[in-house]
Amino acid sequence: MKGNTKNRILVASLLLFNEHGEPQTTTNEIADEVDISPGNLHYHFRRKEHIVAALLDEFRADAGRVLNAPGSESVTLDDFWIFLHHLLEFAAAYRFLFRDIETLTEAYPEVGRTLGHFAKGLAAMFEIYLRHLSADEILDMSERDARLTARNFAVISLFSERFDQLTNTRGDADERALRIAGSILGTLRPFAADAGHIDDLAGRYAGDERN
Repeated sequence: MKGNTKNRILVASLLLFNEHGEPQTTTNEIADEVDISPGNLHYHFRRKEHIVAALLDEFRADAGRVLNAPGSESVTLDDFWIFLHHLLEFAAAYRFLFRDIETLTEAYPEVGRTLGHFAKGLAAMFEIYLRHLSADEILDMSERDARLTARNFAVISLFSERFDQLTNTRGDADERALRIAGSILGTLRPFAADAGHIDDLAGRYAGDERN
């Protein structure tokens, strides 16, 4: 997003929504964050629902880049790790959508439709990676296991924060990403021909998050 006022409003809105939730954030608070008058904000976005719609457009554009199928039939665990890394960055950037999904879907039906399409696409993308890795004998996983594991990975990726809320598990965005990555790589480990490589990837991810 470039630095003009409209995009500054979207950036500020996304930050506030992620921190406090969309229902708890007012347009006056967004205007204060951008350091503009409420009237100036109203000039660019007449209602908060227009801000949500614009952020949803950004979400769809970014989702298209994340859900990008592997460029070749040959896929490595490193390719999977890079995909996972980008996915977790993306999910963290729009985490308010998944945290407030019932409230947002009731207020903005298009949110539910968009998230539904993304969730299905994400499960399909995980399955593509798992099938490629199995075909190259990097994983020992049946087609049924690949389908079920892909669904589980999508659930873990998108809704772990809600589980953390229910269990009162605290931590910042980096810590949440580490927990998600650990859960996914840990689930993958028993299927790997080289479990040590999985352990190495988990360590590299942790190292990236500390830098």
